Amino acid sequence: MIRSTTEATPLGPLTMFEHEGVVVASGFSIDRPSMRTELAARYPNSDIREVDTIPDISDAVRAYFGGEVAALDAIPVSQPGTELQVAFWDAMRRVPPGKTISYRELAESAGRPRAIRAAGTTCGKNRVAPFVPCHRIVRTGGDLGNYGYGVDSKRWLLEHEAAHA
Repeated sequence: MIRSTTEATPLGPLTMFEHEGVVVASGFSIDRPSMRTELAARYPNSDIREVDTIPDISDAVRAYFGGEVAALDAIPVSQPGTELQVAFWDAMRRVPPGKTISYRELAESAGRPRAIRAAGTTCGKNRVAPFVPCHRIVRTGGDLGNYGYGVDSKRWLLEHEAAHA
């Protein structure tokens, strides 16, 4: 079974999907029908059930937005990707709240220093934001760059983390 819940956040609703204690999809104002279709293909023998809350995961989200900005770090995540994408997502999770790194630094941290474009592309393919904090990856020089949920949301997340780190 896959459980789904939506938490109200200062950035709008955050929808999360969990399978066996692992966040398998999440996002702000996520396109739930398309995500449901993708999850049904990944987990063909699992029903998706709406629930009011997912223990531990919902608690971590509330804690994060309440100022405990490291609360999401311990929540396990899983998303399909290539070996390189998984390396980038793992490297993103090692960037501490309140800090940012460039796409170049992300590529270096993942052990692929010349794969800078792939680092940016992988940020855009992240299906478990903000648990995998792609918002902490910025352009060289500090410009925020893009974010799937809008640059204003990225700025808010970074400011929130900097204020509470």
